[in-house]
Amino acid sequence: MIQVTATMRILVAIEPVDLRKDIDGLAQLCREKLSADPFSGCLFIFRSRRGTT
Repeated sequence: MIQVTATMRILVAIEPVDLRKDIDGLAQLCREKLSADPFSGCLFIFRSRRGTT
């Protein structure tokens, strides 16, 4: 379980993401689309095309 704190940055990708990507593909999206380091401790939220996750 992820514990969210008041000081934690939460970044939300507003465009749908192909959730079949592996961890490296999602890390690349963090860098390119969100301009953030995927290992920074931020919480990244992605959604599928259908908006189910």
